[in-house]
Amino acid sequence: MNLDELTKNIRKVSKEEIVQKLADNIQEWKTDERNAVELRDNVERFLGNTWIDKRTDFDKVYGMWTEFRKSAIDGIGGMTMNERLYWFGLFDLFDNAKNKNEQEKYYGKLMAKK
Repeated sequence: MNLDELTKNIRKVSKEEIVQKLADNIQEWKTDERNAVELRDNVERFLGNTWIDKRTDFDKVYGMWTEFRKSAIDGIGGMTMNERLYWFGLFDLFDNAKNKNEQEKYYGKLMAKK
């Protein structure tokens, strides 16, 4: 599951504000300055410092996050740029970049060398 599917599925787990805020935080990563490792660290910190009311909801959210983290973030070093763009839901933003400098931002975000 890529980043967009992850946030969509997290939102389905619970209407609880903290769960929705987590999904927002992950989606906002696509347009902020953090790279993939900083996303991982931020989400891990978020999950460690917040309280989701139902333990089963936490387990579902954490399970989905762990699956994404292992597939996308932990494996990022062996991926092509297209694979990275897919996993992190950035194809459209990358393709619609106004210039090469703007595209370079995504190389950095996805920890890729051009």
